[in-house]
Amino acid sequence: MSGTYHNWRNPDGNYEDVKGFCCSVPIDRVRELDYVLTPGRYVGLADEEDDFDFKERVTRLRAEFEAQLKEETRLNQLILENFGKIKINHG
Repeated sequence: MSGTYHNWRNPDGNYEDVKGFCCSVPIDRVRELDYVLTPGRYVGLADEEDDFDFKERVTRLRAEFEAQLKEETRLNQLILENFGKIKINHG
């Protein structure tokens, strides 16, 4: 990463913009975006070339979420049982 910076700073460096990582823009572009320096406005998103299967991903996330809900219920019951074991003397 520091090599990218040094290449950008050095006029003889081998710098090039990398979508989703770095982008050199003129101050006019920053002015156009009202000086907001959120990186995504300038570098954009990297081109993802993975085989993203939305249906499979949502199905897996739902199953994981349902398992977490069951675990939450189990843990809440265990906590309530443990509270029931606590004896407090009033005196």
